[in-house]
Amino acid sequence: MKIEMTVNGELRKLDVNPLSRLLDILRNDLSLTGTKEGCGEGECGACSALMNGLLVNTCLIPIAQCDGSEILTIEGLASSKRGEVLTEAFAEAHSVQCGFCTPGMVLAAESLLRKTPKPDEQQIREGLAGNICRCTGYDMIIDGIQLAAEKGDGLW
Repeated sequence: MKIEMTVNGELRKLDVNPLSRLLDILRNDLSLTGTKEGCGEGECGACSALMNGLLVNTCLIPIAQCDGSEILTIEGLASSKRGEVLTEAFAEAHSVQCGFCTPGMVLAAESLLRKTPKPDEQQIREGLAGNICRCTGYDMIIDGIQLAAEKGDGLW
């Protein structure tokens, strides 16, 4: 099946099996390895990306559903000012240990801050629902998102 989608601002034309997962296309075909496979069941958030502005688990999305879509991965976000602010805030707040969940957490933060530029702790916790961290602990991740909201005032 031939599909077209915009990935990180670049139009991509692909000939793919329509049942391939978006996760596999991102990682294997497009070499965007910041998107991780954790559980493969949509439970952990390691495979998160933004699809048409919405946070999705790419392990659950058949590539056929992506035709005409706009996909933003951690690589695309990282090259933006908002990505830079999020990365710096996460580092400053010690929101990262092993780093496996970090791309999904950062994309969840981006999604949240787009909707709620100055979230309170409860809104952050709700925005992170579905993203699992086994190392860092959520308090430091929440601190990182609060810091990003302060430092990026006006970006979202």
